[in-house]
Amino acid sequence: MTQPKYQRVLLKISGEALVGSQSFGIDSDIAETIAHDIAEVSQLGVQIAVVIGGGNIFRGLAASARGMDRATADYMGMLATVINALALSDAIERYDVKTRVVTAIEMREVAEPFIRRRAIRHLEKGRVVLFGAGTGNPYFSTDTAAALRAMEIRAEVILKGTKVDGIFTADPVLDPTATRLDTVSHLQVLEQQLKVMDATAISLCMDNKLPIVVFNLKTEGNIRRAVLGQTVGSMVTV
Repeated sequence: MTQPKYQRVLLKISGEALVGSQSFGIDSDIAETIAHDIAEVSQLGVQIAVVIGGGNIFRGLAASARGMDRATADYMGMLATVINALALSDAIERYDVKTRVVTAIEMREVAEPFIRRRAIRHLEKGRVVLFGAGTGNPYFSTDTAAALRAMEIRAEVILKGTKVDGIFTADPVLDPTATRLDTVSHLQVLEQQLKVMDATAISLCMDNKLPIVVFNLKTEGNIRRAVLGQTVGSMVTV
C-alpha cells in the first residue's frame, strides 16, 4: 500500500459543501460521502482534523450587511458551524471511526472546549477532531480558524475542499477563460487576490510556511489522493 505523504492534516470544508442540491441546510447524502472520504483517510493511519464553515445555515457577514450587529451575526455563524460539526461527526462515526467535536465557545453538554494539548492527544489516539465555532471571536472567518488550528496542532498541510478543481486565475464558473494554476506561492495568492482563503489565513500560513492543497471536494476519493501526495487540484507553497 502506498504510504501517506502526510501524517497529520487539517481539512477545511465550507458549510456550503453540505448543501448539495438543496438551497440551505445539510444534505445527508453529501455529508455521508464526505464522512466516508474522511473515515477512509483516518483508517490509513493519518491523523485528521476538520474545520467546517456554517454558511449553509447562517452567514454572519451577510446578516451584518443587512443591518445586524456584526459581532452578534458572527456568533450566530459560529453556532452554525457547531451544528455542521455535530452532523459530520455523526456521519463519520457510522464508519466505525471515533470522533471528537471541539468548540472554541464552551457548550460542554454538546462538545468539548478547545484545549490544544487534549486535541492533539485525540489525534494521536486516531480520533477525527472536528473544530467548531471558528476561533471563538467575531470578525474572524473559518478560513482563519483553519489556519490557526493547523498551527496549534502542528498539521503538515491544510487541505481546502472547494467546488472547483484547484486555484484559477478567475472564477471558472463565471469566466470560461479562467486557467488553473498548479502551484502558486502564498505571496502570489495575496498579490493577485486569488480566491483560496482570506488574507489573514494566507498570511498566517505564509509566516509559518504551511502548504495548502486546494481541490474539488465533490470528486470522491480526492481527500485520500491529496493525503497520499498524488497530484490533485493546486498547491500553495512558500
